[in-house]
Amino acid sequence: MYLTQSLQRSLQQAPDHTATIFNERRRTFREFADRVARLAGALQRVGMASGDRVGMLALNSDRYLEYFMGVWWGGGVLNPVNVRWSVAEIVYSLDDCDTGILIVDDQFLPQVEAIGAKAARTPIFIHAGELPTPPGMLSFEQLIADGPAVADAGRGGEDLACIMYTGGTTGFPKGVMQSHRNLWAAGMQRMTEMPPIRGGSNLHIAPFFHIAGLGRAVVQFLAGETHAVIAAFDPLLVLRTIERERVNETLLVPTMIQMLLAHPDFARYDLSSLARMAYGAAPSAGDMIEEVRAKLPWVELSHSYGLTEACPIVSTNPPENHSAEAVASGLSKSVGRSCVGVSVKIVDEEGVQVARGVVGEIVVQGANIMQGYWNKPEETAKALRDGWLHTGDGGYLDEQGYLFVVDRIKDMIVSGGENVYSAEVENVILRHPAVAMCAVIGVPHAQWGEAVHAVVVPKPGCEVSEEQVRAHCREFIAGYKCPKSVSLREALPLSGAGKILKRELRDPYWAQEKA
Repeated sequence: MYLTQSLQRSLQQAPDHTATIFNERRRTFREFADRVARLAGALQRVGMASGDRVGMLALNSDRYLEYFMGVWWGGGVLNPVNVRWSVAEIVYSLDDCDTGILIVDDQFLPQVEAIGAKAARTPIFIHAGELPTPPGMLSFEQLIADGPAVADAGRGGEDLACIMYTGGTTGFPKGVMQSHRNLWAAGMQRMTEMPPIRGGSNLHIAPFFHIAGLGRAVVQFLAGETHAVIAAFDPLLVLRTIERERVNETLLVPTMIQMLLAHPDFARYDLSSLARMAYGAAPSAGDMIEEVRAKLPWVELSHSYGLTEACPIVSTNPPENHSAEAVASGLSKSVGRSCVGVSVKIVDEEGVQVARGVVGEIVVQGANIMQGYWNKPEETAKALRDGWLHTGDGGYLDEQGYLFVVDRIKDMIVSGGENVYSAEVENVILRHPAVAMCAVIGVPHAQWGEAVHAVVVPKPGCEVSEEQVRAHCREFIAGYKCPKSVSLREALPLSGAGKILKRELRDPYWAQEKA
């Protein structure tokens, strides 16, 4: 169970098959493996020893995939840096796990000076881009050209493969330690649920610094498939790339799928090669499933639930649960059943398993579960208890073992002593024909402690009022769950992975409360 074995296999069995596509650049597995082995040697020459951390601050590219494999081939550990972070957050992650080398693309060159000045240990900076390499930095391309290639270090099993920092929504970011075994197991679990398309190609859209992007890359390497890459999500670029490269599958979040389907040029592109579309990060949004079935009826939809600490896979809702019948029955709102090799149960505050249909905390066990948090033994002990990962997500299991996620436990709203799960309210609001996106949060209330507040984004060309949203909710859910207030916006704040940043929506309300 070492991750570079997948590249060794592709090199042996299909050396001339296309490995990576980025813009106009295409490389075979033979070319890719040679560059990986040369990059590994270069990293060793500039100081990377076995187990040392190497960071990358960059948008998606073929070089990012070379970074993944090159660091592993040379015996190092990845530290993919969140591109949405401030310099202070970046420096914290570098200092926290003593990252000695940082690869930076053109987009983030302006941050290099500040990072170098503030880091406890100034990293060796390597420039990976199309612009001339700035003074004081090493050139990614020159390091590869100088060679020589080195043998695969062969690290695997319980050896550390990656430290992936969480978004830091509470306190400082936590470095999730993922072993070769963890990532390998997660990739195999995903492939068991959705067997690879022989000779297929995948379009990487999720950012590689996020576990969704890294996890998908691992799956494609294991399957020996072609990696088509775009730097960041852009609906028109996605459409063009699928048509030009005859892409077979991709992973998106619901907000991205909605933007793709709503693009005015959507119908102009030939998307007939697309066979599968996986989505994650949130339950299906509104009528997204119906829209996909209407506009891309041949495409198989699947939904996965996971988290960074699970590398990321926990459960999968397969294509058959996205039919009209499944939508009508509510099964499409499930996140599926636990994957092969993953155990899931629901527990109460005391850690005792609850009955089917009862909401509690989702806890998970399997070979894909992280080793712990880097240098945070207390946080690790809270998350990993008696062999189970406590996810912090609220949910329940039905009689057939389908998992329904109702909310982050910390996002649960307690109004007048009643628990309100924001996901339940959001699902109702998204059924309104004029609503494109929404987020439900708790805001301070003098009498009830918290009140339910909805932030709504109308569909283009549509109008919806606060009272219309509230009246719509009263048709489907209890009065105490209905929003007491509604605000309308043109857009919601999103993370690099497409998740709605509820903290940014909540903070202004609670800051006023504390003032």
